[in-house]
Amino acid sequence: MQKEFLAALDKEVELLELNSQPNELYEPIRYLMALGGKRMRPVFTLLAYSLFKSDWQKAVQPSLSIEVFHNFTLMHDDIMDKAPLRRGKQTVHEKWNDNVAILSGDVMLVKAYDYLNKVQDLSISEFQYLLKRFNKTAAEVCEGQQFDMNFESRDDVSLNEYIEMIRLKTSVLVGFSMEMGALLAGQSQEIASELYQIGELVGLGFQLKDDILDVYGDPSKFGKQPGGDILANKKTYLLISAIQAAEGDLADQLDYWLSENNQETDKKVEAVTAIYNVLNIKEKAENEAKAYFDNALAKINSLNIAPEGKKLLNEFLSSLMVREV
Repeated sequence: MQKEFLAALDKEVELLELNSQPNELYEPIRYLMALGGKRMRPVFTLLAYSLFKSDWQKAVQPSLSIEVFHNFTLMHDDIMDKAPLRRGKQTVHEKWNDNVAILSGDVMLVKAYDYLNKVQDLSISEFQYLLKRFNKTAAEVCEGQQFDMNFESRDDVSLNEYIEMIRLKTSVLVGFSMEMGALLAGQSQEIASELYQIGELVGLGFQLKDDILDVYGDPSKFGKQPGGDILANKKTYLLISAIQAAEGDLADQLDYWLSENNQETDKKVEAVTAIYNVLNIKEKAENEAKAYFDNALAKINSLNIAPEGKKLLNEFLSSLMVREV
């Protein structure tokens, strides 16, 4: 069923309603959306919807609001992070320029609301609640990005602060994706909230896995600049853990490689990775990610839904747990 969801979403992306002119405004949107990706968030929406109703095709267009919004945040995040690659291709700001990426991203946010407005079978009050939840989630994603930027100038970021940041920046949108599926299927806010909690846990595990893959993933599969977080001194779970655990010579080495004046990029990635290895940071991060995934699996198994639905959710979650990209 996941393949059916992806095929339907990709087809809808191809039909994305965009004006033709000015081309410089709309071509970057077509470019970014065509890069594909896992479409994890709208797939979760369709999965959640299909737990309660079989006509999941009705939820395809509304679910795309989440995918368009997510890609809007990526377009702007890449500018802020000065990222050269996205899904193995040039980022929009690199292929065009910062101003084009900012303005094209603004249009994507508008388009996200266009797709949200394509919901079917909801009353006015139900739609207003869905819109309220979408807006709250969108604001939280921005809050998470601001915390992430704030961390760049701080040396005392705790693991708890980091987890809260990624909860906002990444997890709440995954949670809302599942919540939205339940709401589109006419389920109560209480049931939708249970699915939101599962999605939030999945999002936390997913982002921790992302941190690990940034350092240890195969760049030909991962699609991003290898060691990009290390080069940017990004406060990830791995770096914060290393700062807390390093002592003596290891602490001095880490301080050196984190110094602003160091420009030896390849050596820096290699050296910091070696420090992570000595401190068993990868294993620590993997255990943390697994704990969130395991908690999500436990909540899935306690849901009052048909066994077939639990199986679908478990299979998709398992694919995220073992992913290499």
